[in-house]
Amino acid sequence: MKNIIATVLFSILFSCTDNQVMQPYDKAQKRAEINVKGYSKPDAVQLRLNGSPVAINGNNSYADKIETQITFVLDEGETDELGIYNSQTGARIAKYDISYHNWEDYKNLYFFNLPDIFLKTYAVKPQVNLGKVGFEFIFPNLGEFSGSPLTHVKGVLKRENGVVLAEFDNIGKENFTAVKIYNFFSISAPVYLELYKPGTTEPYTGSGIIPVKIKQDIGANMIVIQEKTENGTVVVNGDIDIVGYL
Repeated sequence: MKNIIATVLFSILFSCTDNQVMQPYDKAQKRAEINVKGYSKPDAVQLRLNGSPVAINGNNSYADKIETQITFVLDEGETDELGIYNSQTGARIAKYDISYHNWEDYKNLYFFNLPDIFLKTYAVKPQVNLGKVGFEFIFPNLGEFSGSPLTHVKGVLKRENGVVLAEFDNIGKENFTAVKIYNFFSISAPVYLELYKPGTTEPYTGSGIIPVKIKQDIGANMIVIQEKTENGTVVVNGDIDIVGYL
């Protein structure tokens, strides 16, 4: 009888077909903590984890300043999707694929959502003393139309007469530069940002300098630079100042 029982058990344990693979009962797991700091105006947004809304202070949609911590368990070999959606239209604005091995890349997740602009950064209005002008820049679509492979550019801010007001060594795609401050001199005179390859005096794209006309306001200015095309020619605009949203 013992031999018969042993034979039956042996048959059960090794009766898998060639296409079956025995899996371990328990998978390795990690606890993920994602710290979210965002801003959205005027549209409300919704965070969804694997399709399920994330509630913040009891609300499933939120606007203006958005801060929360999302905690969940990650299984090795699986991916969890964290998405940002427009609450009114349901359109997905951004998606983050978070796994057992990469979750720390998303430990601190920042975003700034405005009409037609989504920045993967958190914006804080800089402090600028009375009678001074401060500028910060970000270039989120660098290379989209110019084809430039650069991840950042050098910017030189000048008056119309060519006098240099400030230099920015690293204007990149994901974060605003540090603020540069100078004395306010005119409410009507524009200033121009010239863009170069880092560490050079060569235009960042093409053969000629592309001057970006920028309106200066007394106090803080946080300018989003954007590549666009006009009649087949690449141009760069700097007409969006997000300070008005903060």
